[in-house]
Amino acid sequence: MQAVVLAAGEGTRLRPLTEDKPKGMVEVDGKPILTHCFEQLVELGADELLVVVGYMKETIISHYGDEFQDTPITYAHQREQNGLAHALLTVEEHIDDDFMLMLGDNVFQANLEDVVNRQYESRADAAFLVEEVPEEEASRYGVCDTNKYGEIVEVVEKPDDPPSNLVMTGFYTFTPAILHACHLVQPSDRGEYEISEAIDLLIQSGRTIDAIRMDGWRIDVGYPEDREEAERRLKAARGESETSDAGENADATTI
Repeated sequence: MQAVVLAAGEGTRLRPLTEDKPKGMVEVDGKPILTHCFEQLVELGADELLVVVGYMKETIISHYGDEFQDTPITYAHQREQNGLAHALLTVEEHIDDDFMLMLGDNVFQANLEDVVNRQYESRADAAFLVEEVPEEEASRYGVCDTNKYGEIVEVVEKPDDPPSNLVMTGFYTFTPAILHACHLVQPSDRGEYEISEAIDLLIQSGRTIDAIRMDGWRIDVGYPEDREEAERRLKAARGESETSDAGENADATTI
């Protein structure tokens, strides 16, 4: 399975850490965030890494070259930062089957393999990890609205008034159907083409979407304090400090 990594961001909220490097090259626990992403994707069985670059792209390309741990890398350039759906379409010509998608600013210690296994087992049109976050943080993410049966009926990107505190994390699997949906997405109020809107189009058209609750943790490295928290948790996982809290109760919701 191919793996797409979105790494075009500038990371303005991470300054001064991003003054001389793109967001994905900020080091967490001694290595760039992208290295953490690549290692996990290769372990999950990625046979090609499709990396979307933008801001200071030469730094990423020169660091990794054309392969990572014997897995070939293909780069695509997102010239303007117009949202994740727009970024995904920059690699459309390289995608030929189901694929993984990881946001290149996330650090995971979680059940990513459950998402990949679900894709292989049921060939859902989309599968992704979801987690519950504090209500005051939900507006930072793509928020999942659910019905009384707990089924996800809508996904809304960074809403001012989140309908729930159940949010998408930065790891997904898709069939190529998502690419058609991305072409139909209209700019959001933020002026971006949102991946959550593309997923919502799949939901509304009756496609099979699997949402799998996260078992473990992930850190969206958006601010310097997020980097520090990710380092603390990785060290804790190695037994170098107090054990960090982990998520509980992995289960799945099929739409």
